[in-house]
Amino acid sequence: MNIIDLMPFSVLLPLIAAGVVAILPGRTLPWTVTFLAALGSAVIAAFTLPAATEVTLSYPFGNWPPPIGIEYRVDAANAFVALLIASMASLSLLWGKTSVNQEVLGRQGPFYALFLLALSGLLGITLTGDTFNVFVFLEISSLATYALVAYGRDRRALLAAFRYLIMGTVGATFLLIGIAFLYTMTGTLNMADLAERLPEVRDTRAVRAALAFIIVGLGLKLAMLPLHLWLPNAYAYAPNFITVFLAGTATKVALYVMLRFIFTVFAPDYSFVVLPLATVLMVLAVAGMFAGSWVAMFQVHIKRMLAYSSVAQVGYMVLGVSLVSLSGLTAAFLHLFNHALIKTALFMAIGSVIYRIGSAKIDNFRGLGRQMPWTMTAFALAGLSIIGVPTTAGFISKWYLILAALESGAWWLVALIVMTSMMAVVYIWRIVEAAWMTERPADLPAVKEAPLGLLIPTWIMVALNFYFGLDTRLTVGAASAAAEVMLGPGFSGVSP
Repeated sequence: MNIIDLMPFSVLLPLIAAGVVAILPGRTLPWTVTFLAALGSAVIAAFTLPAATEVTLSYPFGNWPPPIGIEYRVDAANAFVALLIASMASLSLLWGKTSVNQEVLGRQGPFYALFLLALSGLLGITLTGDTFNVFVFLEISSLATYALVAYGRDRRALLAAFRYLIMGTVGATFLLIGIAFLYTMTGTLNMADLAERLPEVRDTRAVRAALAFIIVGLGLKLAMLPLHLWLPNAYAYAPNFITVFLAGTATKVALYVMLRFIFTVFAPDYSFVVLPLATVLMVLAVAGMFAGSWVAMFQVHIKRMLAYSSVAQVGYMVLGVSLVSLSGLTAAFLHLFNHALIKTALFMAIGSVIYRIGSAKIDNFRGLGRQMPWTMTAFALAGLSIIGVPTTAGFISKWYLILAALESGAWWLVALIVMTSMMAVVYIWRIVEAAWMTERPADLPAVKEAPLGLLIPTWIMVALNFYFGLDTRLTVGAASAAAEVMLGPGFSGVSP
């Protein structure tokens, strides 16, 4: 069996396992099957990436050749994202077992079944070459995620899940309307076929409207400013394990799909030369970088603080896209990968504290540096990565973003990147100061260090932040290959 035959199983493994896990009793057995399914998807994705970097892989279902039939179409771009999603799911599960045992009481089969559906949907979105199947897998993932957010023990989790459902449904509707416009104008749903047929009708208002609907719909899923309002509450009140998983995966898939539509379906010559999309994205990116960082600086709930930080980090990714160059798109893919490592590590550390003290408010973190030194040190080190300190993964993606800005002649963007990075120092320092520079109040109980089931995965993520800050062969190579695939041969870029 060659790698092409294995490709569908990266989606099928978690999808089939979801049905099995839902009926399994107890706690350990559902988690074990879930972890094996996620790990299997990660292994398949790891074998797929080298092959997809060399040549685009296609798996037509039912032996119906595209564009008549549905296909999985995998190249360097989505193979890179699929590996990230499956790997983050597996690492999140290692951390999540201990956390879920505390937060989800009773039989956990249905909870892990929903998780597997969400994972299967995210992988399906990433690998499919059919626009309507993007919508189908998006709905599978989204519906499962809404239910997972509602599992939070805080009653506000229900309201957060409902708001997420409303905003997510609006985003999915916009995406579907855009796809419907494309199908009306071309008579096909296959992405590669759309890319060939769209040039004949691209000057029509229907095609322009399709692009607008798709960007707004995916912008909602991406939490791109000003379409981010669902994100803070969803992250803050979801179970800690779900926050860890979503922070490392959901917005990354949404960005990938947006890039796939902009660059592959519509083509950069249309999106950025005929239409002023580069300017629009740059304005939204800079606004997101500043607004997200500014609001994060004043949050007292740390999970909300990190959620607003994610809005700022999405701004960095979109900024790289708006430069419309190989170096800019490479920086965007790099930060897509590195931010998953950073934010997963940060939420794991915060989740470990919440496991012990039951609170995410900064006031309750006072003096924890002495009582939970391993956990708070992990948070501080991951904080260095989100700031962009050299030797961390965060520094690498910001460095490439600065190089891309200088290459395009936008030196002023370098100043903005540095300024927003300094704003990250402020909100990370607030937690470090509370934990290490203040005494534990007498009215607050003493706290034990987090259990090894939480500490070991957290430190694995912290170690990965430094490993990929020192050895960039995999990340930079894969990100550069993904950017080249998206831009296509012969594209020289445009001035923003």
